[in-house]
Amino acid sequence: MVISSKQNKIHKNHASQRVRQISPSGIRKYFDLISPDVISLGIGEPDFTTPWNIREAAIYSLEKGFTMYTSNYGIPELREEVSRELERLYGLRYDPKTELIITVGVSEGVDLVMRAIIDPGDEVIMTDPCYVAYQPAVTLSGGIPVLVPTDQEHEFTLPASEVEKRINSNTRALLIGYPSNPTGAVMTREGLLQLADVARRNDLLVVSDEIYNRLVYGVEYTCFAALPGMKERTILLGGFSKSYAMTGWRVGFAAAPAGIIENMMKIHQYTTMCAPIMGQMAAVEALKHGEDSVQEMVESYDWRRRVMLKGLRDIGLTCFEPRGAFYCFPSIKKTGLTSEEFSERLLKEEQVLVIHGSTFGKCGEGHVRCCYATSMPNIEKALERMGRFVSRLI
Repeated sequence: MVISSKQNKIHKNHASQRVRQISPSGIRKYFDLISPDVISLGIGEPDFTTPWNIREAAIYSLEKGFTMYTSNYGIPELREEVSRELERLYGLRYDPKTELIITVGVSEGVDLVMRAIIDPGDEVIMTDPCYVAYQPAVTLSGGIPVLVPTDQEHEFTLPASEVEKRINSNTRALLIGYPSNPTGAVMTREGLLQLADVARRNDLLVVSDEIYNRLVYGVEYTCFAALPGMKERTILLGGFSKSYAMTGWRVGFAAAPAGIIENMMKIHQYTTMCAPIMGQMAAVEALKHGEDSVQEMVESYDWRRRVMLKGLRDIGLTCFEPRGAFYCFPSIKKTGLTSEEFSERLLKEEQVLVIHGSTFGKCGEGHVRCCYATSMPNIEKALERMGRFVSRLI
């Protein structure tokens, strides 16, 4: 269908001011560019199929006729299993009746919490670069994103001193996502303790997106809410997409003080109502019997991580060692191209898809995100093609 300039003008004039402030995701546009000849290091999705026992639980739920709405908070059994899992991993105990809500992935969780805690003009501090949904979620809630620059030299960790410099009377919350998408960075316990001290002294809420919590390699992982005094001021977001290869199931959760969860539920019940019951049943099985599968996937990702990191360095790109998620974030500055030019030319000339770093913020410029959640033959072939491309530039 051809849209006339007049129609386009009408549609533009009827867009809300908040929607006009945000841009379409720089990642999603690449979905339509993937062809059989293209090796994709672009989409942040496990190449594993959801383990059979998890799929079987969903099939069983359908056979038994579980096709109805659930509680707005999610099915009780799943909330209970999430509570047990957080206690097992981090010693945290959340009341499954009042302090947990099941969301349609962590993406909905980010949206719900921002709309639940933010008033127009409130400021939310976050890293630059950061996951593409963070800034729009704040903007759409009426808030103002405040970005703290991070860099490769400091492994894209968030300095507490730089956070404190940006706090004022309008600052409402700190939004963090570690292990990080897009960089693969992991914060140390000491660094998180410093952020916790800033949050405590300035009475800030902390929204901690920990969707990649199980994908950590060779370092200690610290859950922010488990730090001393942080459970009562933290909204912990987690889910099943990455660790259990369940991206399409769209099941996540939020754990927080009861008052915040209740306010998130108010929004949730008027928008999505509940996460699909079949996905929730599958998530129960994942938590009960999915640990072996998680460990197998983590071992495979770690192997791929090391191969990709070495390969990127061998072809002449600078890259710090990512310790979490499944991304490398090499610098491409020495090629003389912008990150978008690099990505577009690499795709056109060598049929390798990476995501330009500027998608994730100004400080992502000069980098590209390379996802190693793909097969080892694909990684090796992609590195060979990238090597040819880079050799023509430097």
